[in-house]
Amino acid sequence: MKPIRSWSALLASVALAGCSLAPPYARPTSPDAVQWKAVDGWQPAAPADGAPRGDWWRYFGDPALDALVARANAHNQTLVQAEATYRQSQALTREARASLFPTVSANGSVTHSASGGSRTIVTNGVTSAAGSRASTSYNAGLSASWTPDLFGQIRNTVATQRFTEQSRGADLVSAQLAIDGELVANYLGLRASDAQIVSLAATVAAYQRSLTIATNRYNAGIVAHSDVFQGQSQLASAQSDLEGERRTRAQLEDAIATLIGENAATFTLPTIADWKPVIPSVPVAVPSTLLERRPDIASAERLVAAANAQIGVDRAAFFPALSLSGSGGFNSNTLSSLFSSASSLWSVGASLAQTIFDAGARRARVAADRAAYDAAVANYRQVTLTAFQAVQDNLAATAILARQEALLTTASVAADRSQAAVRFQYQSGIVVYSDVVTAQATAFAARRALIQIRADRQTTAAALVQALGGGWSGVYGTTFGQSYP
Repeated sequence: MKPIRSWSALLASVALAGCSLAPPYARPTSPDAVQWKAVDGWQPAAPADGAPRGDWWRYFGDPALDALVARANAHNQTLVQAEATYRQSQALTREARASLFPTVSANGSVTHSASGGSRTIVTNGVTSAAGSRASTSYNAGLSASWTPDLFGQIRNTVATQRFTEQSRGADLVSAQLAIDGELVANYLGLRASDAQIVSLAATVAAYQRSLTIATNRYNAGIVAHSDVFQGQSQLASAQSDLEGERRTRAQLEDAIATLIGENAATFTLPTIADWKPVIPSVPVAVPSTLLERRPDIASAERLVAAANAQIGVDRAAFFPALSLSGSGGFNSNTLSSLFSSASSLWSVGASLAQTIFDAGARRARVAADRAAYDAAVANYRQVTLTAFQAVQDNLAATAILARQEALLTTASVAADRSQAAVRFQYQSGIVVYSDVVTAQATAFAARRALIQIRADRQTTAAALVQALGGGWSGVYGTTFGQSYP
């Protein structure tokens, strides 16, 4: 037995020291920059790469939004699917790792056999009958088999699954970031719609008053009937806009219900008449840090590593495969003597297999693996470029929207004053009703644009947080921008 043990130990040490045929891996290079394009009012930050992303939606200071995001993270079915896919990948990694170890089986059996049938035996002229011959055998034992990983095929398979598992984990984080971002955008859009509805209702009331004035002046014979027609047209158009905004709100409400995993038919969100948007200040990561924060970039990079390891899996097929097997146990015709030394038996064996001819199948698999690796590298670089674009777009939009809001605030205030002045002039008979219509339409458009630009600033801030890979809770203090009465 000692030579056998020594031989097995030698093979085990060889297997543990076996080589890997996967190419050395390094993260692919990607187009990078030292800094972002200069944007007024923004300074780059350098958050810790491993810092928690935090509840970044709390930057908007809305408890109702916080509650909705919590429900989405608990019940959104896309996240449930991504989490299940991640657990599946974890299980596949454990399954691949199990191939590094021997497979051991236990067996036991009882066999009862009989041969021949009734027959006649004649002895010294005496005839007698004999029955069939019967026997029973008992067997118990263990068997084991193992394929030493001499050329790294199993280890590279484990690496492939582990990198894929890490990619699925990053996909789960990416899915949560996307769901949270979509929910935040829909919620902010719904609150902007609430503000638009309030503004439109006030506009409808103002148009109704103007129509009443025009009707009274027409009935008094002061103005032409066309003033009444213009007022009626303007009022009906505003009422139509109000109904359209209500439809938009209903659609956003239904979208939120789906995101939090509820039935849209039974879900409602109360209206907030005095919506006060909060514009958070978002720290901006430097480009090199972005590569480590974005979960979609991390997922793409892990898939490159998995593709690299798969090359080693298929290159190992060019070398022989060694298999070891052994068994031991007991075999006896009686149960009482089954486990005695006289009933023991054992065997060991080894086999070596090498494919001699496969018409180029192995080379084709390796070539396919290399092509898959090149495709994964290209995907990684494209994801990185898209990430840089998303950050730069939202960074520029943030600054531009802030300037637009200041201009629209001035325009809205001036339009409201002009509207009041023109209406007074019409009542005094100084201007015609078309001037009132024009002034009211201008003021109405300015108010709607101002509400929309504030909503756009909020959604752009949310998009910038997403583009940067999440928030920095615990790294920076939460900084809120201005809110509006």
